[in-house]
Amino acid sequence: MKEKSFEKKTELLEAALNEFSSRKYEDASLNNIIKSAGISKGTFYYHFKDKQEIYIYLLKSSVNVKWEFINKNIKVSSISIGGDIFEIFKLQAKIGAEFASMYPKYHNLSKMFVKEKGNKIYDIAKNVLIEDNINPLNEITEKAIKKGDFRNDLPEEFIIKIINHLFAHFEDVFNSEDDMELENIIKNLDYYVDFMKNGLGNKIMQEDI
Repeated sequence: MKEKSFEKKTELLEAALNEFSSRKYEDASLNNIIKSAGISKGTFYYHFKDKQEIYIYLLKSSVNVKWEFINKNIKVSSISIGGDIFEIFKLQAKIGAEFASMYPKYHNLSKMFVKEKGNKIYDIAKNVLIEDNINPLNEITEKAIKKGDFRNDLPEEFIIKIINHLFAHFEDVFNSEDDMELENIIKNLDYYVDFMKNGLGNKIMQEDI
């Protein structure tokens, strides 16, 4: 997308969010988006190459806004200062649920994205999000390693790769309609984090579970 702002940019992004958060990518209509935004096709194609580009732009925006929300709110919690990384993961999940309640369209966009698994657009978008390194997981994990939150018999590179893999594939395990309900997301993430803590956490922390 060209970074230059334009008239009705907000309307266009809102129309696209409405479309992609309520329909699967293949069923989403670019014509509906353009019509709802009240812009010409020429204006759209000047700023976006096609439907795929605006879809990925929205996904990236959603992830960025979510992590800004999480980081802002986690700093005011005492857990973020004194807790181990596994408690921080659980806190992030709870704050993430608060974000979903405040921004339901972004949450619905995420739910629709999960349904794209097995489709080409899912792999394309996932790769873009990974390449952009929007999720600050590596930095958080590296700090926790230095702090001693993990077993000291495991190499740092191994821990980082495993943590990234587990979180990147959470939705491969919990991908039913029920799993995408907010209360179930939090519950499953708690179980998931406890599972990680048992395998990766140091022995002293494992006794705290």
